[in-house]
Amino acid sequence: MRVKLVRTDIKDGDEARRILEEEGFSTYLWSDSPGTYYPTHTHPDYEVRWVIEGEVVIGAEGKEYTLKPGDRIELEPETPHWAKTEKGVTYLCGSK
Repeated sequence: MRVKLVRTDIKDGDEARRILEEEGFSTYLWSDSPGTYYPTHTHPDYEVRWVIEGEVVIGAEGKEYTLKPGDRIELEPETPHWAKTEKGVTYLCGSK
């Protein structure tokens, strides 16, 4: 499976960052305003998006994943995906 969704109760950015960095990820915090859309693209690295505030929909492998605070999605390298947010979102990004 190239996509893994994990529902956690962790909505604190500092705690999520600590966990990802312990797992070997480089991290940064990112926010998108309402109505943001990213067309289908890939990343060369293993990627994680961990929602801290708001909501985002990520499409991959023919499915749509709605992520809310505490949700974490993992994408293997070169996995085609797209993303959109109607409400706006802040998430922690991890790459390795």
